[in-house]
Amino acid sequence: MNWTPLRPLLAGLALGVALAGPAAAYPDKPVQYIIPFPAGGESDIAARLQAVTFSQKFKQEMVVINRAGGGGALVWQALNTYPNDGYTIAGINLPHVVLQPLEGTVSYKTDDLVAVYYFHYTPDALIVPADSPIKTFQDFVRLAKEKPGTLNIAGSALNSANHAAHEKMQREFGIKTTYVPFKGTGDLVASVLGGHVSAAMSYTTLAIAQKGKMRMLAVATEKRLPQFPDVPTFRELGGNWVDGAYRGVAVPKSTPEAVRKQVSDMMDALNKDPELRKKMVDGGFEVVDIPYERIPAFMKERTADYMGTAKLMGLVK
Repeated sequence: MNWTPLRPLLAGLALGVALAGPAAAYPDKPVQYIIPFPAGGESDIAARLQAVTFSQKFKQEMVVINRAGGGGALVWQALNTYPNDGYTIAGINLPHVVLQPLEGTVSYKTDDLVAVYYFHYTPDALIVPADSPIKTFQDFVRLAKEKPGTLNIAGSALNSANHAAHEKMQREFGIKTTYVPFKGTGDLVASVLGGHVSAAMSYTTLAIAQKGKMRMLAVATEKRLPQFPDVPTFRELGGNWVDGAYRGVAVPKSTPEAVRKQVSDMMDALNKDPELRKKMVDGGFEVVDIPYERIPAFMKERTADYMGTAKLMGLVK
């Protein structure tokens, strides 16, 4: 075949490719990061720390947007309507997205949500105001048994990690208290400090953020925390309880596999940044690295564990 007449065309195509250069690396523009809870809570705090590292590492902006409602359900119900190009991601929380669909009042199912990375968890903790007459967990249990149902315990949302932890506490220690749901951790602080509730079932992060104003009575970790060497674990106190809330990011279900992996890799790069990692640990977060390829096994394991809690909450028989 005579290629001579085609040479100008081929040269033009080669020039076009050369001028275009390689495909732009992800991310090459701002990323919207939608947090399903109000400002001031753990999900929001983590996202804003991540946004700083994101701008330093990728020279782009990570725009954190709070869309609170339904204990996170407002965002998770809408997630699959968002753009699927990797530039709109949403926070996702466990056990929330497993427990909420079991109740039947949300319009999403757990399998509708595509998590691509989990980056930390926060251990459950029982917290009271610093000036509370309840000085120890033993004091708390004694009062709860003397007057069943009269101690009001604040927590973030219904069918959430805090709600589940409240039910575990009742089971493990044979007590009856009343759970009071708030929109998010940030919203319950004033009520705890003002003495409008007896305590909060929250996380180590709140105890650290409010140190001096609040007092942690017990924590659901394997060992005592270095920041709180005098605070016993629930296991020490006789309860079989080590747990907390996991946080990660999710994308719409229509997101192509390659893009899912890109988002996962981006979050992995953020999560392994030494400075960000230190800030997380100092703030009371327990850092984990669970990328996209490990999500199925992780979800299978966590879901099996949550089914026991769901029975306590009356969500399954």
